[in-house]
Amino acid sequence: MNTFILFFDNLLQLSLEASPWLLLGLLIAGLMKAWVPTKILSQHLGHGNKAIIKAAFIGAPLPLCSCGVIPVATELRRSGASAPATAAFLVATPETGVDSVSVSYALLGPVLAIYRPVTAILSAIFTGMIVATSKESFTRVKSHNTHSELTTCCAKTTAAAKAEAEAAEPSNSCCASKPTKPSHSVLNHSVLSHSVLSHSVLSHSVIAKTLAGIRYSATQLIDDLVRWLLLGLLFATAVRTFVPTSFLLSYGSGLGAMLVMIALSIPMYICATASTPIAAGFIMAGISPGTALVFMMAGPATNISTLGVIKNEMGSSVLIKYLLGISISAISFGLLLDWGLVYFNIDISQQMQHSHQLIPFWFGLTCLGVLTFLAIKPLRKLLI
Repeated sequence: MNTFILFFDNLLQLSLEASPWLLLGLLIAGLMKAWVPTKILSQHLGHGNKAIIKAAFIGAPLPLCSCGVIPVATELRRSGASAPATAAFLVATPETGVDSVSVSYALLGPVLAIYRPVTAILSAIFTGMIVATSKESFTRVKSHNTHSELTTCCAKTTAAAKAEAEAAEPSNSCCASKPTKPSHSVLNHSVLSHSVLSHSVLSHSVIAKTLAGIRYSATQLIDDLVRWLLLGLLFATAVRTFVPTSFLLSYGSGLGAMLVMIALSIPMYICATASTPIAAGFIMAGISPGTALVFMMAGPATNISTLGVIKNEMGSSVLIKYLLGISISAISFGLLLDWGLVYFNIDISQQMQHSHQLIPFWFGLTCLGVLTFLAIKPLRKLLI
């Protein structure tokens, strides 16, 4: 009975942690759908090594967690970004961000605060390069015909403006005895009227496009992702409930400990910022900083939700090489960190402090309520 209660308590805690970032990701994806032309994304994040590097540097500073990045990456892929560039974005974005760098400096010290974002960008580029060797990475993006364009009254308003402008023009046909010259007052009224209508049309168009993007993220996009998100949260809850911290601490450091950390991180949901105090606790308990770094790299970049979406959007071959790229880079940078700390005689544990709650309970609960409402179609249709 206690295990049952603990499971649901952990599920609630994880859901509260994930909900704000997921809502942010959905909002960004919706606005991207509405405002960023597909041609631009295809041009900058298409095929080639430059696209992979751009995706890594674009994703690194974004404050999105491993759940929040899913809708954004999905929309990137559907808008024409290549599989290698999308994979690089999926690695760099959740592994680091402006928020996690500041928390890393506070809890882990300046060495890891610098080392961590650098490894995130390099591992993203490396993973993208590995994904680029997959044949499936060159296949066309799956068609999603349900992305219909919303027609608004903007076209009608534009036609009305044109008709009014034409009506305001003076008649100058051969039937008239003398060409009529419009007075200054008529011209000024016509110009003013056209200017007001143009501003009104532009303002209406901005609002309509923004609302269309939000509607897309609150309906179709969340419907496409909710199954994988729920499955990922359940797996993460199971890991947190049934895999005690003592199990991890028993391995200490070295390649074996890092492999165990990789295996446990794959199904786990954890964002870069929230993983920092956990990693700090691991280090204080005796795990090497390199092993803790593996957790901070692999945990945010891999979870069941992300892996399911990658398989669905890009195929099994891309998924396997995505996991391979993250595993190799995380272990390599972890071993390099442990070696460097010993070589330069740096003690990370002296720089660490206690962690604090990152997201207020009431805010997480509100976001969870909004997501639950949007995920249940019969309830959502009452409002949207």
